[in-house]
Amino acid sequence: MSTRLARSAGLIGAATMTSRVLGVARETVLAALFGAGNEMDAFNVAFRIPNLLRDLFAEGAMSAAFVATFTRTLTTRGRDAAWRLGNLVMNALFALTVAAVAIAWVFAPPLVRLLAPDYARVPGKLHLTIVLTRIMLPFIPMVALSVVMMGMLNSLRRFFIPALSPATFNVATILAAFAIVPAMPQLGWPRIAGIAIGTLLGGLGQILLQSPILRREGWRYAPALDVRDAGVREVLLLMAPGTIGLAAVQFNVFVNTILATGQGTGAVSWLNYAFRIMYLPIGLFGASIGTAALPDIARHAATEDLAALKRTVSSAMRLMLMLNIPATVGLVLLAEPIVAMLLERGHFGRTDTMATAAALTWYAPGLIGYSTVKIASPSFYSLRDSRTPVVASAIAVVINIVLNLALVRVLGFRGLALGTSVAAIVNAGLLLIWLRRRLGGLDARENTRAIGSIALASAVMGVVVWLTERALDAMLPGVSTLARAVRVFTSIGAGIVALTIAARLLHIEEFRHALGRVTSRFAGGPPNE
Repeated sequence: MSTRLARSAGLIGAATMTSRVLGVARETVLAALFGAGNEMDAFNVAFRIPNLLRDLFAEGAMSAAFVATFTRTLTTRGRDAAWRLGNLVMNALFALTVAAVAIAWVFAPPLVRLLAPDYARVPGKLHLTIVLTRIMLPFIPMVALSVVMMGMLNSLRRFFIPALSPATFNVATILAAFAIVPAMPQLGWPRIAGIAIGTLLGGLGQILLQSPILRREGWRYAPALDVRDAGVREVLLLMAPGTIGLAAVQFNVFVNTILATGQGTGAVSWLNYAFRIMYLPIGLFGASIGTAALPDIARHAATEDLAALKRTVSSAMRLMLMLNIPATVGLVLLAEPIVAMLLERGHFGRTDTMATAAALTWYAPGLIGYSTVKIASPSFYSLRDSRTPVVASAIAVVINIVLNLALVRVLGFRGLALGTSVAAIVNAGLLLIWLRRRLGGLDARENTRAIGSIALASAVMGVVVWLTERALDAMLPGVSTLARAVRVFTSIGAGIVALTIAARLLHIEEFRHALGRVTSRFAGGPPNE
């Protein structure tokens, strides 16, 4: 286990925790104001189109390809060459996303009709979705610039601020809910349009937060555009197969959205709320570890040190599993009380809570799959192999679509969550099998020992959490936010104590590193990275 990896992951985890907590607060505010009704359904579908274009052009394959290339340039040619590459990629990506926004603006009506055909049955719902889509489209180039900045800072091992930058999106949305939403009816706009405007302000905030840190590192913006540059071509070549793979993933999202909109009012929102809650541990324990490990993985790949690369990937995987297996158990056992504590107020009623909790229960098993992909997929990009993640993703997409078409008939909207989880696990499994072959193994004996011990410790934790929650439900049957919070956090606390004792008795090395990182963070000073 790399101490530096644990330390970097701790920095990212602290920033991500801040962002995710604010994200939960954002969902709480939205649930109270809009519940799971037509306005929220319209917003969630409208945001799918900017999300699609963002994933295709700004995140995922582009991010992994850029970090790998930027790190290699930084390592072999120095900062000036790296800054030039960063500016060239930033400008090319901005031009590409602006063109995509213009096309999407023109074709928003047919896109929305394709994505949510059943919305036409509800008066005004389809039109509202089109309006919200057009408002939020400029979010895409903002995120594109932010992602390039984040990649440059991560390559320089400056993790904290980039990981914190998504918090501005959540803060802007919360502020918009209280400052802009009430004014919308006076302007003749629907209230939910205020949230769409807050989304744009959040995208701008991510740029404003990161640019001063980059400038202190020596970066200066230059309005240059040269797609013939070798570094830019390398990014595009690495990115192209991944973008094709992401297109397949987004086709899957489209199919899921169409199926969800056919499940009646609220289904899209229930699935969205559940996925947001499930994504909290993914961001904390999957993305943070993957982000921290990626610069080291890229450097080892650049120097062709496969032994060091294997050690880094294996230690990152074990640390991720130490955190994610217990998190999965906790989400399954506490799905209903967590959803009730976070969302059940205002326009979000008991029926919404039970439906969202059911979706969360079926999403939870996919947590380990999603987090594994966050580590394994960028490893292939660092090895200049963008084809393998695409193949794995495409296979997972086919499985997901087939499962969802079958399961939605049996389980309704819950089947969409289950199919998504199974596909994520398949994607992760394929990547690990092929990465193991590529690297000549992944410390199989050590990984097997760690997984067995972590699973046993998590089972002990699960029993304690279940017993504690049952006892507290009988002792504190109130439905106030305070009573629910006491039940949830006491159950989580009891589970952490049980997990700590079990991990120590089983001598789980990964738990010691994770715990040591947390305690040193509280005992030491603020992060300087």
